[in-house]
Amino acid sequence: MVEPPVPHETPIYRRIANQLRTAILNDEYRDGDRLPGENHLMHEYGVARATARQALAVLINEGLAVPRRGSGVYVRTFRPIHRYGTRRLSRTHWGEGKAVWEADVRQRPYSVDVLRVERIRADKETEVVLLTDEVWVRRRRYSVDGRPVQLAATYFPAGLVDGTRVVEPDTGPGGVYARLGELGVAPVRFKEEVRARMPLPDEAALLSLPAGTPVIVVCRTAYAAGDRAVEFNVMTMDAASYVLQYDFDA
Repeated sequence: MVEPPVPHETPIYRRIANQLRTAILNDEYRDGDRLPGENHLMHEYGVARATARQALAVLINEGLAVPRRGSGVYVRTFRPIHRYGTRRLSRTHWGEGKAVWEADVRQRPYSVDVLRVERIRADKETEVVLLTDEVWVRRRRYSVDGRPVQLAATYFPAGLVDGTRVVEPDTGPGGVYARLGELGVAPVRFKEEVRARMPLPDEAALLSLPAGTPVIVVCRTAYAAGDRAVEFNVMTMDAASYVLQYDFDA
């Protein structure tokens, strides 16, 4: 008779990490709280420093904690943003002068940092989408509850928006879609493509991402009447901060 294999015992660093994770998820440790340090874990569990460090590293790699040099490891939890893929782009929303972001964050405080607005030569992907080699790009960083959650680079055909409010830092009520409407090219449909990957170094820095945290990249194209592409938007999101929600009729 062949005996069943004996299950491997969970390593001690995993058991410590599991207990800390449970405490975080049960709100025993809240966002911004300092977790027990290596010395505390060594004393409480009777383990070596390397084991205590491994336990904390598990939580850091899961995105539940973040190290602060010379200070310790702190809880990094966040109430996810529900991004309503269809509702947020409704003409009735931006047509009333509301920011698209208001559909996502509801009453939560948010801020937008305009990093750059500039006229540039389009890269190959943008040129294929917008059918032009000269574009204006608006680069922004969005924060919710004081935490960076998304980067966005939005491209427009240069010949369409030269000299308009679209290329100003503040585009006014209703944002760029309202301004495109004033130019006679209001979006009538959108296409979004979603993928996940690990962040580039500058993305990780701008979003303050702990090691091991992936990003969600959403590429959206806005089309005016006649199937004319008038905007190409590349959004890079902290994957731990978002729930993407799409509502469809059967």
